[in-house]
Amino acid sequence: MADRVLWGVKSARSIRGHWALIELGLEYETRAIQTRTPPMEGAEYRAVNPRGKIPTLIDGDIAITESPAIVMYLADRYSTDARRLIPIEAKARAFYFEWMSFISMELDATSLYVLRRHEGLPEIYGEAPEANTAARAYFDRMITAAALRMEDGRPYLLGDTFYGPDILMMTILNWAKRYKCPYPDIFADYQTRIAERPQYLAAEVANNPE
Repeated sequence: MADRVLWGVKSARSIRGHWALIELGLEYETRAIQTRTPPMEGAEYRAVNPRGKIPTLIDGDIAITESPAIVMYLADRYSTDARRLIPIEAKARAFYFEWMSFISMELDATSLYVLRRHEGLPEIYGEAPEANTAARAYFDRMITAAALRMEDGRPYLLGDTFYGPDILMMTILNWAKRYKCPYPDIFADYQTRIAERPQYLAAEVANNPE
């Protein structure tokens, strides 16, 4: 096995690891394992991640799960002056961690993942129309509040520089669009701008191998 391996493809969360690795110019090997497929239950992957979820990053003797943690780990360990995914200055870092937490918890876990379970996979998790309605309303409230931070015309979440939270936000907006959850125009413009980023396009290819 290579020193740096990312397990996981073809999911809204696995692309985050690919994207962070590409942004930082790091070489790595991809193991094209997909959620809800037999290899996820196999002994080889369970030895890597006993929880049986993707993605998982192996970096030497370190194994990291959870896509936000993977992005934060890579940003913290491998950012340089030329390629940086986490700010240096303390105030900017505080906002970095705030955005990472907000996106992971309020937009992903509390909102869109409810729709993923009960609209996207009702045969597994059951139908829950009231929960879906509440999740959509909550997403609308949270993304509308988040848009207030962008009203100063900043191109990225923390200002003029692209950082790790932008990776998470872009994947959330793509997910919201898939589930027909509207969001403010300011984030639609943001999404269009980031969709043209070469590193994002490369991550899409890495996350969707033939």
